Amino acid sequence: MRIAPFALALLLTAVPAAAQMPKEPPGKPDVSRVTAGNYSIEPRHTQVRFTVMHFGFTPFSGFFSGASGNLTLDPAKPNAASVSIEVPTNTALVTVPKLTDELRSPMFFDPDKYPTMTFVSDKVVVHGTRATISGQLTLHGQTHPLTLEASFVGAGPSMGKRMVGFTATGTLKRSDYGITAVLPLVSDEVKIDIAAAFQKPE
Repeated sequence: MRIAPFALALLLTAVPAAAQMPKEPPGKPDVSRVTAGNYSIEPRHTQVRFTVMHFGFTPFSGFFSGASGNLTLDPAKPNAASVSIEVPTNTALVTVPKLTDELRSPMFFDPDKYPTMTFVSDKVVVHGTRATISGQLTLHGQTHPLTLEASFVGAGPSMGKRMVGFTATGTLKRSDYGITAVLPLVSDEVKIDIAAAFQKPE
């Protein structure tokens, strides 16, 4: 059997990459692997999901991507941690293209006028591998308190970086931020779920 030259080249270049792949996930749910320092969000693997109740029948979810931000933490002083996250509102995406267009219009997030939403922590209270993060969310030109319940996921080295990951959940009322379209058919209450990966140089 003859192998076409381009296929052979592809196989040869794939072998070193496969050989460099770790044998197991580098992140472990072990807080002793967390190192102190200033971390930045790794945007490719950070997502912000939002869920509303649609017409009283089903929860309906979408998400944002392209987040940026910083995390400062020291395992010796966990309650001194701080975090800030900025999310571009024009990345709002749901499974229905027409609704995605509406979310990216003045009807909802109005990204031309309000291109980002931001969360900045005021206080962090750590209890074990969980933390309550109180802060301020700025969305659609308005700022209100928001509390997130965060959970540690894992930490460790990866591709020359020191990584740490968390999940966080919270609830807000979109009417507080002046986003009132389709109320009450689509719920005022919005559930937020964040999966955040942070990185810093080794």
